[in-house]
Amino acid sequence: MRPTEPRLYGDLAWIWPIISPPEDYREESAFFAALLRRAGQGRIRRVLHLGCGGGSNDFTLKRYFQLTGVDLSAAMLAHARRLNPEVTYLEGDLRTVRLQETFDAVVCLDAVAYMLSERDLQAAFATAAAHLTPGGLFLTFIEETPRTFHQNRTVTSTHRAQGVEIAVIENIYDPDPNDTTFELTFVYLVRQGGRLTVHADRHRCGLFPKATWYSLLRRAGFSQIKEFRSARLTSPQGRQLPVLVARKG
Repeated sequence: MRPTEPRLYGDLAWIWPIISPPEDYREESAFFAALLRRAGQGRIRRVLHLGCGGGSNDFTLKRYFQLTGVDLSAAMLAHARRLNPEVTYLEGDLRTVRLQETFDAVVCLDAVAYMLSERDLQAAFATAAAHLTPGGLFLTFIEETPRTFHQNRTVTSTHRAQGVEIAVIENIYDPDPNDTTFELTFVYLVRQGGRLTVHADRHRCGLFPKATWYSLLRRAGFSQIKEFRSARLTSPQGRQLPVLVARKG
């Protein structure tokens, strides 16, 4: 089962290392690295991670590549820097950031789920293309499509570390099936020193048919789009998620 990496801000950011430790991402990150190395025939050296979050995937990816990470959240970047001091981290919006340098590969993982419209998704793909050398690789994956979406799906998990116990309730709900978004809500039951506190965190995520992903990738200048699946990357129901690897040009 794939862990969820919620985009935590402000007072909630401190629980992120407990509910989303880097060890939980080791297998999927190694899978991503293997795909890039195989498709790049061993020539992938420098990789840009758009929407890097707290650096959990980078904890493994840095073993294989020289990484640069970009994220909009200063709190998440602060944790990423503590976890991965070898990685260069910069603050920026993955839809608009331009670093004035290019990379052998670009990855966009959990953060791509926060693209709420086709315009947002197209902008993310354009950012990836703008930071790639000719023939460079872009890797991303699709967590939900209208075809795979299950209304009101609820998943629970528990986590313990540093004397804190956290129960997480994760729920997805689409209040308007005619648009391209759905609600992702987390409820955290935090027990520390015998005291219970309850926190809620609501997000909006994008929901697009797979055909839209392919169409927008081609419009951004990508070709040779290949799809991969692995037991290392699954939904809470065990469905293997499609990983897309596209080549610029």
